[in-house]
Amino acid sequence: MHIAERALLADDFGFAKRCDAKLALRARGTKSCCMNSPRNSKISGPHSRPALCAPRIAHARFGIGDKVRHRLFGFRGLIFDIDPVFANSEEWYDAIPEGMRPDRNQPFYHLFAENGDSAYVAYVSQQNLVGDETGEPIDHPAIPTLFERRSDGRYALEARRWH
Repeated sequence: MHIAERALLADDFGFAKRCDAKLALRARGTKSCCMNSPRNSKISGPHSRPALCAPRIAHARFGIGDKVRHRLFGFRGLIFDIDPVFANSEEWYDAIPEGMRPDRNQPFYHLFAENGDSAYVAYVSQQNLVGDETGEPIDHPAIPTLFERRSDGRYALEARRWH
């Protein structure tokens, strides 16, 4: 049994264990890996997750607390979570018109979004986001539950949310 498989068997839900397993696979020359796929894990059952394949290095252009604007639709949002690659449902992905579907192997951002008429949560690929330089605050009712607005207009994750 390879070191990567032992790490997965030891703790399927431990992030550190999966990172150790990925490092071990990279040391053997593997360019990318699907850590939760059946071929890489002997664990299955109600808590198993679909396979997520990540490129060897994924660079996020934006961070948690950054204000962004959608490149095509113009709505603005505040990033509250980042997925290194697409991690939403197949139904969600298939609902995007084929000619507009983003590449799955890029960061995807969870946003507290607003468009002037309403506030909602959006899931957007990196290729469709640009920085928001308006200086205007994002008007979403969930923002005060996670973020503090600083005097310079930027948003910082509340200290009690750090881990």
